[in-house]
Parts: sequence; structure tokens; C-alpha cells
Amino acid sequence: MYDVKSPKAEEFIDDEEIRETLAYAAQNKSNRALIESIIDKAALCKGLTHREAAVLLECDIPDLVERTFKLAEEIKQRFYGNRIVMFAPLYLSNYCVNGCIYCPYHAKNRHIPRRKLTQEEIRNEVTALQDMGHKRLAIELGEHPVQNPIEYVIESINTIYGIHHKNGDIRRVNVNIAATSIENYRKLKDAGIGTYILFQETYDKKRYEILHPSGPKSDYAYHTEAMDRARAGGIDDMGIGVLFGLTGYRYDFVGLMMHAEHMEAALGVGPHTISVPRIRPADDINPEEFADAVPDEKFLHIVAVIRCAVPYTGMIISTRESKKVREKVLDLGVSQISGASRTSVGGYTEEERDEETAQFDLADKRTLDEVVAWLMELGYIPSFCTACYRAGRTGERFMKICKSGKIQDCCTPNAILTLKEYLLDYAAPATKALGDKLIAKEIDKIDNPALKEAVLEDLSRLEAGERDLRF
Repeated sequence: MYDVKSPKAEEFIDDEEIRETLAYAAQNKSNRALIESIIDKAALCKGLTHREAAVLLECDIPDLVERTFKLAEEIKQRFYGNRIVMFAPLYLSNYCVNGCIYCPYHAKNRHIPRRKLTQEEIRNEVTALQDMGHKRLAIELGEHPVQNPIEYVIESINTIYGIHHKNGDIRRVNVNIAATSIENYRKLKDAGIGTYILFQETYDKKRYEILHPSGPKSDYAYHTEAMDRARAGGIDDMGIGVLFGLTGYRYDFVGLMMHAEHMEAALGVGPHTISVPRIRPADDINPEEFADAVPDEKFLHIVAVIRCAVPYTGMIISTRESKKVREKVLDLGVSQISGASRTSVGGYTEEERDEETAQFDLADKRTLDEVVAWLMELGYIPSFCTACYRAGRTGERFMKICKSGKIQDCCTPNAILTLKEYLLDYAAPATKALGDKLIAKEIDKIDNPALKEAVLEDLSRLEAGERDLRF
């Protein structure tokens, strides 16, 4: 029986409730009065239930779909403005004992070379990322109790935080590792991680078990209940997501919304981020074998409805998606993107790059500077800010400020300052000229005279050589 506060996976992600929700959405996809009422509720920026969100996603009335998209843009602007946070993934190891049939790291794949970075190799990778201008990483690695124990993860995090190269520092390390124990989550918390990220892949239990035939990840309940254990371990910034295309998008969309509801109701804090990857080609993986691939038009609809349903959450899109698709979803809800990503182990050090160890093919292969310039041309502020995490604005505290709409009082000035750092230390001349014009334009938008003066003062301090200034 469905229970949003239950600690049991099959009760807070209840199959019967999902199927009833899908039937309800199908029955009401042309119910103008109901859909208009849901849109009106979403406009209050208090969120939607999973059932209301499902109706919005199923809606087939053109003008109401357009209204949903427009509202998503307005909500994105209210909560996140025109800031886009930048990050990069860092793959530490592709050793894995799981049998996931959609991932080339699966244990039976004999084609892919197996690699695990030494601490010295991690230093080289991080130095290369710092030389690009990155300040925020998401570390990734396969699940392997011998090759990738929690001690290796903690040591690697400590190594990353300890690397200071020229003006480069990684100021926030997010962690995307397999579901683990409360004790290990405490260790991650003590290591100073930013957000703990774990994708469900799919919420359909039967489909999940087919996709995960062997290994620790085959335990649906243990995997699905990971965020509950992470919260018990003291982690209060958590990110969720599904891999769209593994099963019907409607089922996974509702499951994703139910998981967000569960986190708010049972854990006291909703998802800090929601990611929306789609399945991509990779070694030993052919996406055409997955019949539920999501077309671009419906993918945009999914992003828009997530933004309306969970207005406070950060939304992430990676270089899995093309420049064209990434541009379209920026307005609709996405607030974080990766740039110059490598999904191979050792991929950032040219002399050691081995594309055969990549987890998936990239659709957007531009350099970080090209992505930064592109964002500014579109009117966005590329942000390298990590201030909230380091100022203790995490979990419930962050959510309270974010939901009030006041987070921009900190985030916009910090975005401007971190962009200025990037322009001074890493940008190509044309990108720097473009960025200086954008910063001047953004400063003119600051209504508070004292805040504007403080930002201008800090910009001068950056010009004089200081770094890591933040509000």
C-alpha cells in the first residue's frame, strides 16, 4: 500500500499507485478545466503532487502545453535567474561487479580495458581540470568492493581537495557512487562531500531486476532506499535521477516525482538536484535495443513539468545531450550543466586518455571555454560558485532560503565573482571581452546600492589578484 513516509521502497514507490496515476493521467489528458487548475497551482511555486504532474505531462492540448512550458521558464527565472552552474565528472575507476545490461562497465564486458586511477593520476586529472577553470567535480566509479572500497573513495576526495595549482582549486566534490551503508555515508559526510548523487535508473521493479541481473545493485530495495540511509548518515544534499529510455518514460517520471515527495515527507529535505539523462551509445551497448527511448519533444516536456512540480530543485543535464537540446532545456528548468566532460578513466590527461574506457559517448564535445562563451551569448551567467556548501547553506537551510526566493541575493553576486575569476585566469580573449560586458550588464541589474557597491569592490579585489571571494 502506498505510504509516502514509509522507509520501504515498495511502499513509497508503490507500483499500484503508479499504475493508477498513469490511468488517471490518460483519462484526463484532455480535461481542460483540471489541467488549467493544475497549472494555476504550479504557478504558486509550491510544487505539485505526482498525480498532478503526471496529468501535465500527459496533456495533449497544444495551448496548455505551451502554457506549461512558459510557466516552467518563469519558475526557473524566479528560483535560479539566469545562472548556470558549471561542473565536470571525474571517472576514477571502471572496475565493477554488477551486471547492468545498459552500462559498458558491467562485469561480463571483456572488451573494455579496466582502469583505476592512482592518487598521483588523480592529481594529474584534477590539475588538468583546474587548468580549464573547473571548481566543482562529480566523482564517478564502478561498484567493486576490492578495487573501489570506501577507503579509496575517501582517500581520493582528500587528494582532490588538497590540490592547489596556480589559482586552481576544486572547492566542491560531489559523489556519485553505488548505494552503501549508513556508516559509509557518515564517512562521506566527514570527508566534506557536496551532494551525494545516485540515479535510480528505473523505478519499475520488474524491469529493474531484468536490467540488473547480478551484483549488489540487483537488490532493488537496497538501491531505492539509499537516500534514506544517506540522510541517516548525516548527508543533507542529495541528488536523484532516472536514465530515461530503460523503460516507459511515464512510469519512471511518476516514480521520480514520488521519490522527491518521499524525501520531503520522510527525510525533511527534498532532492537538491534532479538529473535527466537519456540512454546513449557506448561500448557493448546499443541504445536501439531499448525500445523506450524518449524523443526530443517529449524530453523537453518532461523537463518543463519537473520544473513546475519541484520548483526548488536544481536540474542537471550532461554532455550526453547535444548543444541543440541543451540550449532548449536551459530556459525550461536546467540549472547545472557539465562542460568539456570526459567519461573515460584518465580522460583529462591527453597522454593517458583511453576512450575505450568511456562509460558513454558524448554528444557535446566542446571545450569549457566554448561552453562558457556560448552560455554568455545566450544571456546566461556561467557560475563556478560553491559558496552555499562552504557557508553551511545545505539541506533544510538551503531549501528554506531557496523556496523563499531569496537565494538569488547570494547566488547572483557569487556567480558574477566566480565568472570574473574564470575570465581573469582561464578565458580566451574573446570570451573575456564577452564576459566583461555581461558582468557590467548584470551589475546594472542589482537594485540594492550596498550590494552593488560590495560586488564592485570584490571585483576590484579580484583584479588585484585576490581569489575565492564570496557572499
